[in-house]
Amino acid sequence: MGGQDRVTSSAAFLQSAQAAAGKSAKGPPPVHLWDPPYCGEIDITIKRDGTWIHEGTPIGRPALVRLFASILKKEGDRHFLVTPVEKVGLTVEDTPFVAIDFEVADGVVTFETNVGDRVAAGPEHPIRVDLAEDGEPAPYVEVRRGLEALIDRKSFYRLVELGERSGGQFGIRSGGTFFAIIDADALG
Repeated sequence: MGGQDRVTSSAAFLQSAQAAAGKSAKGPPPVHLWDPPYCGEIDITIKRDGTWIHEGTPIGRPALVRLFASILKKEGDRHFLVTPVEKVGLTVEDTPFVAIDFEVADGVVTFETNVGDRVAAGPEHPIRVDLAEDGEPAPYVEVRRGLEALIDRKSFYRLVELGERSGGQFGIRSGGTFFAIIDADALG
């Protein structure tokens, strides 16, 4: 990547991000409404396990990770950190979030992510299951506007215990919606 494609001041971007996130005390900032100019790439990678890496070092401050997560936006297959005045690209290995736990109440499965988001699975926040390269199930739940969380293994196993058969499929029901996991015949 050339010098023009590289963000030269992570500190300046951080200040801009803090200001943008601070304006939305009642929830995440309205990043879906922001369309600032692209300013290049920032050396941040979100690992499959949810660890945020900056310039080769894990970001150890949970508050900083939550700040960055609040200004994350997906456009097509790319992820960006955005403020009202700038947009920078970053690398996401799989999904930006990990669903680390869930609870069930009144027929709704509510997930908690590694960055503190709480998401009630249903029509607006669907659950989907793909097969990973190794053949293992890779379950996801949509958190917001195309941003997904990988459901961690322990939570997925707990979900399967709650599963049911419906229309030849085995899956989970939440918020009045059935989310298929696998063909019921494949269960044996």
